[in-house]
Amino acid sequence: MELTDAFKELPTPCYLVDESLLIKNLKILDQVQKATGCRILLAQKAFSMFSLYPLIGRYLAGTTASGLFEARLGREEMGGETHVFATAYRDDEFDEIIKYSDHIVFNSFNQWQKFKAKALAAGRECGIRINPECSTQDHAIYDPCSPGSRMGVARAQFQPALLEGISGLHFHTLCEQNADALEETLKAVEDHFGEFLLQLKWLNFGGGHHITRDDYDVEKLIACIKRIQETYGLKVYLEPGEAVALNTGFLVATVLDLVDNGIHNAILDTSAACHMPDVLEMPYRPNIIGAALPDQKPFAYRLGGPTCLAGDIIGDYAFDEPLKIGDRLVFCDMAIYSMVKNNTFNGMNLPAIAIFTEEKTIRMVKQFGYEDFKNRLS
Repeated sequence: MELTDAFKELPTPCYLVDESLLIKNLKILDQVQKATGCRILLAQKAFSMFSLYPLIGRYLAGTTASGLFEARLGREEMGGETHVFATAYRDDEFDEIIKYSDHIVFNSFNQWQKFKAKALAAGRECGIRINPECSTQDHAIYDPCSPGSRMGVARAQFQPALLEGISGLHFHTLCEQNADALEETLKAVEDHFGEFLLQLKWLNFGGGHHITRDDYDVEKLIACIKRIQETYGLKVYLEPGEAVALNTGFLVATVLDLVDNGIHNAILDTSAACHMPDVLEMPYRPNIIGAALPDQKPFAYRLGGPTCLAGDIIGDYAFDEPLKIGDRLVFCDMAIYSMVKNNTFNGMNLPAIAIFTEEKTIRMVKQFGYEDFKNRLS
């Protein structure tokens, strides 16, 4: 079976992850590990499709989590190292977080002082997230270095006297960026915090590295990692999320209706608000196989979801032929920040989840229904 045939057979809406494309990404990441000795972790906040964790775990060193549930998922489904960072930890969850974690990173010295005794007594490696105050991107909502940010400790608030027991520092400042942004950020890290690096065991470069993108400068990344390791005698960690599953997933949708109110609207069984919320939040316009910008092909439509939200709009697209009710559209790069963010607003069902295997067969992983909607409520 070819991938295009799989698109025709799936129920819709449905997320489909191509196993071969995922392996291609994982091999690139593993090459970086082998070239440098660094350890790369899956950031589950971007991609938590745990049916693929055994495969991912054959290439990566483990997972990183934003709290208790992700930590438990990573530990139980993949194993390897489990790192956790939370902006603040809950008292009633911390004992369980310790149970599932290897590294625990704190967002402030307040949090470190509050929980250090428990974490160290359990033998966990602990770190502090730092803010190098070096913005290299234009997405304000994703910029932890913006003025007044609550993410990480800036140099002015850093407390060297409280570093006893701290094994490493963590920064996460990038978003879908190349190695030049990392190179610039590392300079800021060294300028602000370099005096402390020699007394530590590791430095975590966080995520946002688009390592598996075609134009990514992998050699520059390798050089950055090697320089830090050799200069300071540190182990380096990276926590990419998008780079693991970048361009490996699709969302298959069906045209339910066509409405012409001065604009040709196509209503799909797939919702931007429910099934691809980053389209509205980021915002961005996902690619569709065979479609183009409105002025590039003869038949243009505004694609929208079936919810009551007037702004449930995916975008404007053009096609070679007029759309018909029942046509299927295939959205690209839909593995990342889709399944982890989707919701059941308006009682929308969640898309099914499937894998297109290396053997070129469809493996249906999960289909949802009324009980999944109901059980999120009370």
